[in-house]
Amino acid sequence: MIKLKTPIKDEEINNLKIKDKLLINGIIYTGRDAVLPKIVKSIDEINFKHIAKTLKGSVILHTAVSEAGVSPTTSNKIEIESSMPLLSKKGVKVHIGKGSLSDKTKNELNISNSIFTVTPPVTALLTDKILSKQLIAFKEEGIEAMYKLEVKDFPVIVAIAHGKSIFD
Repeated sequence: MIKLKTPIKDEEINNLKIKDKLLINGIIYTGRDAVLPKIVKSIDEINFKHIAKTLKGSVILHTAVSEAGVSPTTSNKIEIESSMPLLSKKGVKVHIGKGSLSDKTKNELNISNSIFTVTPPVTALLTDKILSKQLIAFKEEGIEAMYKLEVKDFPVIVAIAHGKSIFD
């Protein structure tokens, strides 16, 4: 297992390959269908500059946050997948979700030196890795709002890196 601590540097991404097993420590941001398009649309607006600053070296988990826990949603939904290239350009290094992505997105991640990872399908395990959670944006979206999670040893597997995919 390779341990990564946020914020993640380009050099750390450069050394990863598909099928690597990672443990992420530090801060993970959440977003899915409702929130990610809003972040992309608002990222350069003055009242969202704080979010843009926090994206450099960050990790985004495609999930809602509820008392039942967290578990990734399908990442190839248009609202989620279409947000990934811009978020990567703004500094997001790791996207966590499930499912395959288009060749276009795979190439965009490669250009931005970002990766896509998947998690084991075990909500209870993932929830136990969350040390704290804080609502940070889009409260009106309820459980799909953007949260900041502090995690310890959050397990993921590299699914897309450097133009290669485990789904090919």
